[in-house]
Amino acid sequence: MAQPPKRFPRNDIMSLTAGTPRYDLAESIGPDLLLRELLNRDENGDMAELALSYGTTAGDPALRKTLAESHGVDADDVVITVGGMQALFLIAFILCRPGDKVVTTAPLFPNARNTLVSVGAEITDLPLSFDDGYRLDLEALRRSLSAETKLVALATPQNPSGVAVPQKTIREILALMAMASPDAYLLVDETYREAAYGDEPVTPSMAPLDPRIVSCASLSKCHGAPGLRLGWAITRDAALREQLLLGKFTTVIACSRADEALALRVLQRSETIIGARRKQLRDGLAKTAAWVAEHSDFVDWIRPDAGALCCIRLKPEVFDDAAVARFYDGLAGQDVRVADGRWFGDEARVFRLGFGLLSMAELEAGLAAVSTTLRLAVRDAA
Repeated sequence: MAQPPKRFPRNDIMSLTAGTPRYDLAESIGPDLLLRELLNRDENGDMAELALSYGTTAGDPALRKTLAESHGVDADDVVITVGGMQALFLIAFILCRPGDKVVTTAPLFPNARNTLVSVGAEITDLPLSFDDGYRLDLEALRRSLSAETKLVALATPQNPSGVAVPQKTIREILALMAMASPDAYLLVDETYREAAYGDEPVTPSMAPLDPRIVSCASLSKCHGAPGLRLGWAITRDAALREQLLLGKFTTVIACSRADEALALRVLQRSETIIGARRKQLRDGLAKTAAWVAEHSDFVDWIRPDAGALCCIRLKPEVFDDAAVARFYDGLAGQDVRVADGRWFGDEARVFRLGFGLLSMAELEAGLAAVSTTLRLAVRDAA
């Protein structure tokens, strides 16, 4: 019997949804929001009377209105999706036929890339290097664009680096696309946009800038609610929005009304919820920066612009390939997990470190275990 085609590539980042080690420094999220933070034990209000019926395909009107107001668009521009991943998949499926040309970056969150692979797109990768601070090279982008390009897919802040693409650069990208790829859309994944550090300003959404922009995000990273599986796509292009609605109806019909009702509560309390997480991210970033400085003989890093994540590199002059392998093996023995750079298309010497999920005491303990592993990996080379 013939084997079915392998449409969905495998990536070991799936291990993040398997067992959890004691010190999970691979995750890119902050603390999980607890249901009791949204519900009162004596409450008999809207949730008690919620009918578990089909919702609307576009999504709950109040939820879309709230998101629209925070993004500077109209409620009709917002389509609620089952997590940010459904938004990414529908955008790829609608805009890209087999062989269509897409420009994206490497490294990149593997599931975002896999949506493009699964629809048969011909992908051109723009390399983002550690040495260049994961900054986009506009000249390289210009060379990659053509009249056949259907989609340019970016994230800001990026995963795994947390490095943001400034609005000025987005406008320059749109200008390049207008000249070389007039029929292309610009996908901007803004999943980590609101995860600023402490009182640092939050970058406005790119969604209102241009009708060619399709923005997507979710409640998973900034709000601490990945279990709600609630995301969104925002487009000012009416034809694309109609296709997103048809694609969503064809695949899932509608989102869970319970998820949407809880999501609305999360957004209504967004400043309190995200505010607390921004303080933790600020403290986690500070501890990570201090740890990197203390271990400057072993590692370098790129300070992120936002998000609970950053990229750290084992110094090439200290860690050969064998020492890198010993490092990862040693972490497993310490019950510590970091995110291997190869998951994202980066080199093995780079790993994503998440500093937002654990308490400060647990983060310190986890980093101490990484310190021990660094020294052992180098010592064993001697």
